[in-house]
Parts: sequence; C-alpha cells; structure tokens
Amino acid sequence: MAGPLATLLASHNPAILDGAIGTLLEQRGVDTGLPLWSANALLTAPDALRRIHEEYIRAGADIVTTATFRTTGRTFRLAGLPDSSAELTAYAVGIAADARASLGARGVLIAGSMGPLEDCYRPDLVPGGAVLAQEHTEHARRLAEAGSDFLLLETFGTIRESLAAASAARGTGKEFVVSFLVTMKGTLYGGESVKDAVAAIAPLAPAALSVNCVSPRYVHLALDHLRAAAGAIPTGVYANVGLAGGEQGGTFTTDVDPEEYLSFARRWRAEGARIIGGCCGTSPDYIRLLADRLRKA
Repeated sequence: MAGPLATLLASHNPAILDGAIGTLLEQRGVDTGLPLWSANALLTAPDALRRIHEEYIRAGADIVTTATFRTTGRTFRLAGLPDSSAELTAYAVGIAADARASLGARGVLIAGSMGPLEDCYRPDLVPGGAVLAQEHTEHARRLAEAGSDFLLLETFGTIRESLAAASAARGTGKEFVVSFLVTMKGTLYGGESVKDAVAAIAPLAPAALSVNCVSPRYVHLALDHLRAAAGAIPTGVYANVGLAGGEQGGTFTTDVDPEEYLSFARRWRAEGARIIGGCCGTSPDYIRLLADRLRKA
C-alpha cells in the first residue's frame, strides 16, 4: 500500500511544499537566535508558529514542515538549557497538526523536519558514526511517534550524515525524503558529488530526493546531477531567495522576488521536479504563486 507522500505525488504534479519558517519568524520579530534558531518559537511564540503553518496551508501548500530542525538534545546542550527535546519535538508536530485541523485541511501532509546535528555550513563538525546513528535515530523516532506523515531530512551537506539520518528515518517505517545542501557549483556543501550522494542513499528507498537552500540562480547545476542519478526516484527542490542569514546568522537580504522565483519553478517543473517549495527567505506569498500558477502551467 502506498504511503501518504507517494499517494500525494501520484495526484499532484507538482506537490507544493511550504516555505521558510525561521526567516519568517525573524521577520516577524520572534527570537531565532542560535543554536535553537526556529525552535525558539516553540518556547516563546507558539501562536506565531501556528499562524505561519495556517498561512502556508491557506496559500495552497500540500505539505507543511514542522519546526523541529533544531529540537535535538544536542541543541539544548549547546544552548545550556535543560533538555526538553522530546517534549518540544512532539509539541512542534502537534502545532502543525492543530493548524491543519483548524482549517479542515485533512489532505495536507505534515513533514517532520530533521537537520544535521551541527551547523549545516560546517561539514567539518559532523560527529562520528556512532553518535550520528544514536542521535538521528532518537530524533526520527520522536517525529514518527508524534504523528508526522513522513520525515523530511533537509539541508544535509555530507554523504556520511545523510546516510546516517536516512537509515534512522527508514527504521521508523515512515516514508522519508532526503534533501541535500548544495553549493553554487552543484556539489554537496562538503564537496562530494550529488551523484555519489544519490548512490549512497538510493538503496534505502527514499520516497524522494531533493536539493535545498541554494539560490535559484544556481540550483539547476545540482538538479541536473540529481535528476540524472535518481532514476525513478521522484525529485524536488526548494531554494532560498537571499544573500545571507538563516543558520549562518545575520539579517536576511532577499534578492529574488515571488514572480522571479515562479519563473525558476516553472523550469524545475518542466524538467521533472515533483516537489517544489521554498527555503530561507520565502513566505506564503511565494507559495501562493506556486500553488496558483504552477499547476496551471
């Protein structure tokens, strides 16, 4: 029997993923300081987070992403806070589910977000294999038990950690998507090739493979490699629209507006992308254009 994501992909071409959470919270005055980043909202502004989910659903998103990118035990240790990772992971999934229920949007899927254990942009900080297995397994299990429809492993810049997280996700029995953090040159952030990354992950039967958090002006380089290597595995993309910010810190400066982003997205769809959404700097305005116009292309 097909899982919820496979069922969605069979009926929606493309499926529309939501947009940014962290940068949108920041724009609305919510603390997104490191290391908790978007997870700060679970402690200080859960209503703001719920409204963001609702806005993306109203904009036409088929998938909303939980604010769990940084709800691991490691993050709370780095922050010097008591470990409330289990409670806040479940809380985040619950907030997304509440937003879906409040709008009667039963067909919208909840993607349980998993990110790298350390800074996305510091592949040199990726922990050893035993630590990766233990901590990703714990996070994946919590997301699955809290009610995520599938797991979204996003912004992974090394094959080693991608493989560990994918193995953990597969162990939950949930569908999972692996999305790679890529450079403007079309490689993983750690320097490895997309082709090699796909070869490592494909035997674990991901529901889809994606690239994210690179400018739409450069994402085609990685997408070409992803599409060629993925074969029958569905592919996706959600790019950022700015020059700085996000987990690297600093104020986000947008340089791609919604109309321009739509023009890129039309090209991705024409080239076979099955999941399209937005990463850092995007908002419900971007997702509304994708939902309203991309399916009519």
